[in-house]
Amino acid sequence: MIFEKATVQDISTLTELRIAYLQEDLGQIVDADLELISSSLPSYYEKYLNKDLIVYVARDEIDIVSCAFLLIVEKPMSPSFITGKTGTVLNVYTKPEYRKKGYAKKLMTMMLEDAKAEGVSIVELKATEDGYSLYKAVGFEDVVAKYHNMKIVLQ
Repeated sequence: MIFEKATVQDISTLTELRIAYLQEDLGQIVDADLELISSSLPSYYEKYLNKDLIVYVARDEIDIVSCAFLLIVEKPMSPSFITGKTGTVLNVYTKPEYRKKGYAKKLMTMMLEDAKAEGVSIVELKATEDGYSLYKAVGFEDVVAKYHNMKIVLQ
């Protein structure tokens, strides 16, 4: 198994893996949304891959079988993220037949080492039940905060 960062040559596979992740996580996706996601992701990856978005992959020879995305954003500094750089983990996904072999853990370890070397202050994620034990194993902790996690959907 080869563990490395994805390149622009991997964009079509990254698109497939993102869609597989979303379908597994969310269930059925409306055809119009699925079509929009499928057609828009390649240009997103072209624009941000290996800039703000670092994608770690595990390859079984040629085929990517596992991935983990790290989106790095620079914000105004605060004591909570003193460098201003924060990371968000997205799309940790392993093809079903390759699960429980430690590939996602290896990718997460690589990601966190690189994030630290890049001066990222904190790395956050939202864990599914399936991923929770993995994230605990690599050092993530549950967040207890005085703030409420909120959002507004604009579209």
